[in-house]
Amino acid sequence: MALSAHDAFSGAGGGGRRRRYGRSRRSALSEINVTPLVDVMLVLLIIFMISAPLLTAGVPLELPRTEAGAIQETEGPLAISIRADGAVFVQDRQTPFEALGPALAAAAADNPERAVFVRADGRAAYADVARVMAALSVRGFTRVNLITDTGGPAAGPAPEPALLPAPEGVSPP
Repeated sequence: MALSAHDAFSGAGGGGRRRRYGRSRRSALSEINVTPLVDVMLVLLIIFMISAPLLTAGVPLELPRTEAGAIQETEGPLAISIRADGAVFVQDRQTPFEALGPALAAAAADNPERAVFVRADGRAAYADVARVMAALSVRGFTRVNLITDTGGPAAGPAPEPALLPAPEGVSPP
């Protein structure tokens, strides 16, 4: 098959015509290079994976450990934290106990169906936790969860089996 001088794919003939009309020999590349986009997306993914666990709660507490598993929640819960010294926090704001009711109503947007996570320090007084739980009950919250760390004993150490005295005439093993 012979090529003519006017063939678009021939090296000599078509190039001269393009230069005559002001176009360069190279045509514009119509491909998109996605490598920089992928690089940027991977960096953002790593940044978000590292920073997401740091955004959970702003009040440092020592939570008690239990054998219960973690709760999977789709809607953002209302977090109430109680420190060892009795200070109460609604989300990240410290709230005096007298103002706890209005703060709960404002944070939950008057939605008593919203889940509430109560995070109390293991050294917090039982009376402080009970007062917060009572305030939640008075406000009509029914989905109240006590948050603990996983991995600890559920009811303390296992009891030792009681040894009964051996009947007369039978020696213990």
